[in-house]
Amino acid sequence: MAAQVLQIKKKSDSLTKLKAAARKLFVERGYHATRPQDIAREAGLGHGTFYLHYPDKRACFLAFVEDARQELDAHLVAARCPDGTLEELISANLNAIYDYSDSHPGVLRAAMTDEMVIDAEGAQAVPLLVRWGEEWAQFVRKAAEKGQACPKYDAGIIGQAIVGALHQTACEGSRGQLCRKAVVENLTHFLTRALKSD
Repeated sequence: MAAQVLQIKKKSDSLTKLKAAARKLFVERGYHATRPQDIAREAGLGHGTFYLHYPDKRACFLAFVEDARQELDAHLVAARCPDGTLEELISANLNAIYDYSDSHPGVLRAAMTDEMVIDAEGAQAVPLLVRWGEEWAQFVRKAAEKGQACPKYDAGIIGQAIVGALHQTACEGSRGQLCRKAVVENLTHFLTRALKSD
């Protein structure tokens, strides 16, 4: 029994090390320049250990993307003010995204960079940006139910449009070194006005 517990702990420890190494390398190098043997080496493990946990690099990358999504979701939930105005809700979400990005440099960029990874069977993973668009669509639906947003909008379309705007703004913000406060304020005012009922 003790040997079995030790084996489970050892497997859990090796997975933790692989996840940390994969995250580091995907952020530093990107998906295409990171190989399974690089991840195992960075984790201080043998190459074969990688395949005890993941069938291939794609599965490892998708696990990294899912971990980043769950971390960001937890960050967003902690920052929410459910009874706030539409403007306060949008501002809280935007600030939480930027806070997460600041405390986890490069993670969101890496998680979104190679979102169109295709597996051997030709099945496509749902891109992270699309999933976030669906989450923003839920936000728009709830705001419409509360009378804070126009109920005539197709929330699915608006959710994807919001994510597109946020993604492009983040790209331009990092290139042009835009002030975070100005970005959040402008996006908050723009989205609040755009979503308001007629």
